[in-house]
Amino acid sequence: MTDSGKEKSASRRGFLAAAGAGAALAAGLGKAGAQGAKPDPLITDIQDWNRYLGDGVADRPYGKPSAFEKNVVRRDVEWLTASRQSSVNFTPLHALDGIITPNGLCFERHHGGIAEIAPDKHRLMVHGLVEKSLVFSLEDLKRFPGRMNRVFFLECAANSGMEWRGAQLNGCQFTHGMVHNVMYTGIPLRAVLEEAGLRTNAKWLLAEGADASLMTRSIPMEKALKDAMLGWGMNGEALRPEQGYPLRLVVPGWEGNMWIKWLRRLEVGDEPWQQREETSKYTDLLADGRSRRFTFIMDAKSVVTNPSPQAPMLAKGPNVLSGLAWSGRGAITRVDVSIDGGKNWQTARIDGPVLPMSLTRFYVDFDWNGSDLLIQSRAMDETGYVQPTKDELRKARGVNSIYHNNGIQTWHVKANGETENVEVL
Repeated sequence: MTDSGKEKSASRRGFLAAAGAGAALAAGLGKAGAQGAKPDPLITDIQDWNRYLGDGVADRPYGKPSAFEKNVVRRDVEWLTASRQSSVNFTPLHALDGIITPNGLCFERHHGGIAEIAPDKHRLMVHGLVEKSLVFSLEDLKRFPGRMNRVFFLECAANSGMEWRGAQLNGCQFTHGMVHNVMYTGIPLRAVLEEAGLRTNAKWLLAEGADASLMTRSIPMEKALKDAMLGWGMNGEALRPEQGYPLRLVVPGWEGNMWIKWLRRLEVGDEPWQQREETSKYTDLLADGRSRRFTFIMDAKSVVTNPSPQAPMLAKGPNVLSGLAWSGRGAITRVDVSIDGGKNWQTARIDGPVLPMSLTRFYVDFDWNGSDLLIQSRAMDETGYVQPTKDELRKARGVNSIYHNNGIQTWHVKANGETENVEVL
């Protein structure tokens, strides 16, 4: 690019287009550079972003991603649900690294659309088998002692649900993207229950949301008192509306449908309520017609995010395989990776925080010679649980369910780098 007057007077849109082209060339240099190519003068010369001032701080009161990251977004599959108000979108796992999911990319699942609630008008009621019924404002809750910050994954029980009968959706965003991992800020649920005073026969808790669907789930009191939270913050700021603003329930390691958003009511009882979301839904229909119910825990699971169908192999030679593992039973202790469809395995390198009931990041550095690959990952947790194959799951549970599919995922990397969702028979 020259210093001609014509180029200096280019529109901002033209400048961004030119910058985008430069970024693409830079990416090409990065690949070539690994093989010892000479620097490209179009890249190493002074560019327009070196010459002109950019926006000032007053132009961006709330930060947003670069315009060049516009494709890193949640995506939905329109035919999955009957309406847009009762729908789901998916975290772009293939475009992320580390373990924390940005607030604007956390997957959503709604049953009655997003409730828009003024925080000063929201109330949480506690009643039932308690010594005294209580009503709390958000500010009341924030004055409780014992405020805490915890990193947990949240996974929908239907994550990977379309894969029970075979490979269906081509992209880890769609096969595994109903999961995210953030730091929640709040207080122990135990604090408000103890404030109300539990009676001796208090065994279950009914949590209810304030959205149009009045989402409700029964939760064993043992779990409620152990590690459940009342959360109002995520990743250092308030919950997003789609994540339950101003208050949600956090139930670490258990299926996401129990993490009631827009939490408005907690009723204490002596048995489960048998609501819609724990009878006709969120039960696992077996091959013999019986159903597994109250399958709360999300078992150990993993997925290779790069390479994957939305993040194909781009170059031969040195490459980095990356993925995520998690378990509702505790911390991930090991992840093995295979590039030949499970015939041989190597232990991946885990990097970053390893926390119980949190996403864990793993890597394998390898050289690719252009041959076909069948990439898999297999997670193990601190209880000794080992992630099963899809065949092992189907032998145990049949193919009637859409919930709790934590089987090993296979990606087929072709010689041209294109990657697709397959199964190894």
